[in-house]
Amino acid sequence: MRFIHTADWHLGNQMHEIDRRKECGVFFSWLKDVITEKCADTLIVAGDIFDTANPSIDSRRLYYSFLASLVGSKCKNVVIIGGNHDSASMLDSAKELLDVLNIHVIGSVNNLTPADMCFELYGENDEVCGICMAVPYVREIELRNLLSEVEKKGNDKSDKAIADSDLYSLSYKKLYDEVFREAENLRNGRKIPVIATGHLYADDLEGRLSEKKSNEKSDDGMKVLDVLGTLGNVPPAVFPPVSYVALGHVHYSTKVSGSHSIRYSGSPFVMGFDEADRPHHVLYVESEFINDDERASLSVEKIETPVTYAFKRISGTLAEIKQELGFLSEKAPVCEEKPLFLELCYKRELGVNPQNFLEDSIRALPANMTVVSWRTFENDRKNNLSSSYMGSEGVDASEIKNLDDKEIFTQLILSKTGTDSESEEGRNALEKFLPLFMQIAAEV
Repeated sequence: MRFIHTADWHLGNQMHEIDRRKECGVFFSWLKDVITEKCADTLIVAGDIFDTANPSIDSRRLYYSFLASLVGSKCKNVVIIGGNHDSASMLDSAKELLDVLNIHVIGSVNNLTPADMCFELYGENDEVCGICMAVPYVREIELRNLLSEVEKKGNDKSDKAIADSDLYSLSYKKLYDEVFREAENLRNGRKIPVIATGHLYADDLEGRLSEKKSNEKSDDGMKVLDVLGTLGNVPPAVFPPVSYVALGHVHYSTKVSGSHSIRYSGSPFVMGFDEADRPHHVLYVESEFINDDERASLSVEKIETPVTYAFKRISGTLAEIKQELGFLSEKAPVCEEKPLFLELCYKRELGVNPQNFLEDSIRALPANMTVVSWRTFENDRKNNLSSSYMGSEGVDASEIKNLDDKEIFTQLILSKTGTDSESEEGRNALEKFLPLFMQIAAEV
């Protein structure tokens, strides 16, 4: 069985109001070529197809046009699961039509039985090459139903591998176990791989966000990451003994507990300036049973996605940023460069307005370079605005004059929600509240 694992497309995303339709179009054209080149018989998209629950017409057109382009190709199966950003009803609205084209869409677990989430996958000559367990993002109301069933059974935590876990993880294990039983029934002893999906946070990831003191490196040369402190970090023991688990929700390619078979593909696109210097990938996976082996063989190849737009964060004092902007202005001819979007991360200086200080340097940038984001260093953001900027003891309230409305509201939102701009929770809070605040400010 040969398949492509991707996730977190977030179609319609406009990071800092950047029109990303061209970027998405280039990716889809490239992805179709990869599917053809690798002779992949299956495409798995592990959630967050769209950036919002009510995507624009353009976003829907990109989605359906790409799916239509695969009809008649070597890709015999497409598996799409809902993510936390997706509307399950919107994804499922074309389910009957897409089923005819062997495009399987599972928007949510609501009103589905475990058997509904299992189906055969077809390869060359229309022979069955695998079984899919298509488990989507589990929403809170759906999770509560699973939790109550676990609680009714006394929460004996009989599985020692997750004995110290919470009801959330036990509920997920219950769901995956039930779906796996149906998958095994459907497989009926055939030597074909079983592939599971999921859209959730898993424990013990490798990746770029780690502050853990460890010399261990991942296959990207990055430190070990252990995501902590959020409900929903499930241990790897939650997943059944399948050939491969295709996950979405984390935006960079990484393994779970170092497992070769439990992976996040990451998003094919840059979703924040903290990711600007990181390559993005889709995963090409081959799995098959050889002779009488008890487990299927597995090989995974990370394929870097094309770069249509470049993103860069420039950090430092205002003088250092000004110098770096000067270097950019002297670079290669504009016509040979990709569009470059910049974020300026500056250290505050009392009595200095950063926009005014850097105005001439920004104006001198080539036409393909645009400053779309301003931010202060994170340790400054952690100050509570209500005390730091409103005349509290030891703080000069005149600092607030150096910030524009967007920066003020951004820091207020992050402070009040107890998040930061690098976390998904912080980004979601800004996406939800910042446009409203800016609208109010514009009307005042």
